[in-house]
This record gives sequence, C-alpha cells and structure tokens, in this order.
Amino acid sequence: MKKGKNYQDKVKTYDKSELFDLDAAVAQVKKMATAKFDETIELHARLGVDSRHADQQVRGSVVLPNGTGNTVRVLVVAKGEKLKEAEEAGADYFGEDEIIEKIQKENWFDFDVLIATPDMMGKVGRLGRILGPKGLMPNPKSGTVTMDIAKAVQDTKAGKVEYRLDKANIIHVIIGKASFTEEQLTQNLDVLLDALKKAKPAAAKGQYFRSVTLASTMGPGVKINPARI
Repeated sequence: MKKGKNYQDKVKTYDKSELFDLDAAVAQVKKMATAKFDETIELHARLGVDSRHADQQVRGSVVLPNGTGNTVRVLVVAKGEKLKEAEEAGADYFGEDEIIEKIQKENWFDFDVLIATPDMMGKVGRLGRILGPKGLMPNPKSGTVTMDIAKAVQDTKAGKVEYRLDKANIIHVIIGKASFTEEQLTQNLDVLLDALKKAKPAAAKGQYFRSVTLASTMGPGVKINPARI
C-alpha cells in the first residue's frame, strides 16, 4: 500500500536501516508523531521462537509503570461476592450468566479486557470462537483468570498490558502515547522488554530478539538494536 506524502517526508528525516539505542529510538518516534491526535506508540518484536510449538509460546502480562494512556473498559465474569469485589475495584461491567448471554446473543463487545474467575471459565470457554479472534479470551498466564478480582481490575486500569505471539512470531504491544515524555516511554519500554526476556522459552534456540521496532500510529518504524536489549 502506497504511503502518503507526510509519511514519506518523515522517512526522509532519518536512516530507516539504522539500529537505534532505546532512548534514541524513543526520541525519534516521538519526533515523528505529528498527527493532530495523540498517537499511540507500539513495540513490535519478532522473536526467535516458533509459535506452532507449545513449548515455544511467549505469553503473559506486565503492568507498565506509566500506564498506556488509554482508557480500558473492564468486564468481570464472576458470581457471588466476587461481583461486589469487581464493582468496588472499579470494573466497568460485571455479571454472571446474563453477561455471557449478552455477548453470545447480542454480539456485545463494549469492553477491552475480560477477567473471569476460574469457576466461570467452563461457561466463558463456550465463547471461545467469538472471544478468541478478538483477543478477549481470559487466560491464566495473562492474569485474566483469577480469584483475586480486585488486583486484576486495578492492575488493568493502572496500565497492565498483555503480550502474546502472533502467527508470524511477532509481539505487538502498546507502550504509551506520543504525549508521554521520553522518560515515561523509555521506562515503559524497559519494563516490557525485561518481561519479554524473562518469558523466553527454554526451548528457544539462537538469537531471541530477531528484530525490534517502535512506531507511532501514523509514523514509520524505528529499528532498535537487538544487541542493546
């Protein structure tokens, strides 16, 4: 797809093949985030694993110290006292069978994260074909299947992000907004990269970080030197 003139002009301001240090990459991405809205900054990391193998999966979650800059709508599926816990923790929506039925029958998806207690996963799991493709299926590894509803809701509201491989073995994660300071973005990036390093599967061989790129919503990608991670 052909890029617009504004995009092409940004590409001319730097060497697109250059490998930047973390702080320099953040500065360059912020410099090029000139849209009239507050652009999202994302990390795209291609890892030296094969997602087709169960022992080479990379999935989890981490709370970014400066949040994501996004407003996250949280749905909790639970029952009894856990619903009260969800409400007090600040969940936007919460319910039991009726909320599952609403998703199933009304195609309702006015939420960004679904958190469920383990005892509700038998029912939530029936929505796998609907929730899975949207990346909304709760998972213990990401902390969205838990009995500690209050912590899960509060962490999510505070800036917890989930990371997982796509079919091309790439992780795509928000690290903040263009309006963040360079220091805030770098802090978020450091925490996320540290989490990815700790999540490296024992079965992974060779170079783990194959390519790492930062980009804003409307800007070109800036490559980070994997050797500096």
